[in-house]
Amino acid sequence: MSTHPRAESLMVREKLVKAFEEGVVTTAGLIAHGRGECFDYIIGEKTRSFAFKAEKTAVAALLLADHPVISLNGNATALAVKEFIELARLVNAKIEVNLFYKSFRRIKTIARTLEENGWTEVYGVNKNVCATIPEISSLRCEVDSRGLYIADTVLLSIEDGDRTIVFRKMGKNVIAIDLNPFSRTSLWASITIVDNIIRAVPNMVSIAKTLRSEDKPRLKEILEDYSNTETLKEAVSLINSRLGLFALKGTFDLNVLENDGEKAYLNGR
Repeated sequence: MSTHPRAESLMVREKLVKAFEEGVVTTAGLIAHGRGECFDYIIGEKTRSFAFKAEKTAVAALLLADHPVISLNGNATALAVKEFIELARLVNAKIEVNLFYKSFRRIKTIARTLEENGWTEVYGVNKNVCATIPEISSLRCEVDSRGLYIADTVLLSIEDGDRTIVFRKMGKNVIAIDLNPFSRTSLWASITIVDNIIRAVPNMVSIAKTLRSEDKPRLKEILEDYSNTETLKEAVSLINSRLGLFALKGTFDLNVLENDGEKAYLNGR
């Protein structure tokens, strides 16, 4: 498989299929991945400068937070559980399991996956410490009173928009990893990372190893220099430029698309 031109994509799909068979991922999760992969094709399947800036800003926000929480669902667990655990340790964040298609069995399966990878204090599992956020209509309204309920900064990935909107209205900073810059999650998040989760989280781990030694004034500077509106504008501009090349040049040469697409994007800024 390593010689296949789509080797990495195929390996990611195999991870999801395996996770589906184990009860970590749902059928809807498989569909969500395919939707995101479509946007990844369009942006060129690499971390763009606007995404890297958002990743750096997200790490700064997590380091500055008093109660940072990383919220994991099935897809995020299947694709980057080890990286999420490393990030949580670096920024001193809690990890909570919170699912749209929720069952206690599935929560326990994801919690066990985290534990097998070295993370023992999993939030969102103990029903005795469950709090409810009534504004959320799905079962995601049930959160851990020690975790998401009191969190000031939340990292979400592959998310539904409802929870993002409610968390923002509650005054929480929301960091979203979402390849679709048009989604409600992207539009409502405080910091939107338009990047594939398999690149974004490792990037954030590397950034955290550097930023954790910075003082608070420097971290605040990073936050103040960030605009989520500009990030989304840049993401849409890149998508528009790359799609425009297909229409205007009529070319499907990936080298031409990549080089000219980058130039068109930069010239349009």
